[in-house]
Amino acid sequence: MQRIIIPGGAGLVGQNLIIKLKASGFSDIIAIDKHPTNTLTLKKLHPDIKVYHSDLVTDTDWHESINDESIIIMSQAQIGSKKSDDFVKNNIASTENVLAQAKLKNVNYIVHVSSSVVESVADDDYTKTKKQQEQMVAESGIPHVVLRPTLMFGWFDRKHLGWLSRFMKRIPVFPIPGNGKYMRQPLYVSDFCNVIIASINSRPQNLTYNITGHENVDYIDMIREIRKATKAKSWIVKIPYGLFWLLLRTYAIFSSEPPFTVEQLKALIASDEFEVIPWWEIFDVKVTKFKDAIDETFNDPTYSHVVLDF
Repeated sequence: MQRIIIPGGAGLVGQNLIIKLKASGFSDIIAIDKHPTNTLTLKKLHPDIKVYHSDLVTDTDWHESINDESIIIMSQAQIGSKKSDDFVKNNIASTENVLAQAKLKNVNYIVHVSSSVVESVADDDYTKTKKQQEQMVAESGIPHVVLRPTLMFGWFDRKHLGWLSRFMKRIPVFPIPGNGKYMRQPLYVSDFCNVIIASINSRPQNLTYNITGHENVDYIDMIREIRKATKAKSWIVKIPYGLFWLLLRTYAIFSSEPPFTVEQLKALIASDEFEVIPWWEIFDVKVTKFKDAIDETFNDPTYSHVVLDF
């Protein structure tokens, strides 16, 4: 059976992917992640796989796991931070190290988890470093496929809809910036993991695919669906954009890693509409309806209660 190596394996994609891989019959799975708590959670959920609690930039113990029969699912990413250096280290330097080892060990295939932001109007540190990361993979000379997902949600979502759902349960009033009519194209991470597994099996050669959420959903309607699924009692209130911006800026003063930043607020209201290709036909996977995916995310008896740390 093919060895699957997952840098960033304790994050949103990695945690979900490992469940899917095991269900599909894969057993030689290696996860690498530097987050202590989330790596421990991964080990507890999957004591049958090898998990390295390692920093891709500063540690080298994970090098031994790579061989010429490996497929690397490159899912490590710095998504939010107040420090530009974090994006450079965790999106650029980590990729340099993974690619260096992949070349040294003659790895035969890479699935790179990029992001739809590379085609966004946004111009923040995340967008810039994800563009550079994608270019590094494309120029590596290693056979690969690049997958560009839009905003993802599902089990183990600590930053996006998962954080919003927990925030909603803690407060009586849930603020919405402006009128809330900001079109999103959310992608269920379970569906995305099926695309990754299909890529492992079919190995598209040096191609790039935009994996865009199948349904267009306004931000305020996403919040309403979350409230319904979680049975939260919060009152949804629209507030002026400027006030919302000020609240985020104030929160960031007291939080070293805020889950929702001013830059992400700007991205939220950006008029991005990403290309929708029939990826469900290309990769022969089923699309989960948004409402069903939200219900599975927050009401699954096995994994909905597992919360990752920031």
